[in-house]
Amino acid sequence: MSKVICGLAVSVDGFITGRNPGPGRGLGDGGVLFDWYSSGSIPSRVFEGFHLTEPSARVFDALASRIGATLAGHTTYTDSNDFATGAPHPTAPLIVLSHQGFPPANRRQTIVESGVVDAVEAAKRAAAGKDVGLMGGVLVTEALKAGLVDELILHQVPVLLGGGRRFFHELPQHLRLRIIEVVAAPDVTHLHYAVER
Repeated sequence: MSKVICGLAVSVDGFITGRNPGPGRGLGDGGVLFDWYSSGSIPSRVFEGFHLTEPSARVFDALASRIGATLAGHTTYTDSNDFATGAPHPTAPLIVLSHQGFPPANRRQTIVESGVVDAVEAAKRAAAGKDVGLMGGVLVTEALKAGLVDELILHQVPVLLGGGRRFFHELPQHLRLRIIEVVAAPDVTHLHYAVER
């Protein structure tokens, strides 16, 4: 059965972008959050061109191999130039949750306008039994509010960005997490949690 997971790089102060993100500048000045994609000598088995340290390669490839579809919010989509080359994952299709209709940039994309529950269901269908990966702080927060998220993975980078887009936004109440795994790498700590219901 498909799980809904989110694995995002995040600063110690909780940002998933730096300041001034926008179209063509999806990370703003926060590109340092992804330096760990190229800080090692082990090539990723899933993402061509990524060279990771041994602990990061193990964690990253295990998670990336689980993904059958990606679900992104509209802001993440537009700030990433509509993922014009296809989708953020090399093999998984992309579902985009938007409050306004527009044509997808390519055949690997589907636009859903009817809310986060419908978007997650569409992503699960597209995932064909594999897991759904969420992208975007607002989207993740809305999915958490709706009780749709099974696991959270924070690839915590040892930097204080001081501004940008936050990973998590306000929730109506606290949610308990259970630690699945903590893996320390030289330049990132991988924090893997199950969301308790």
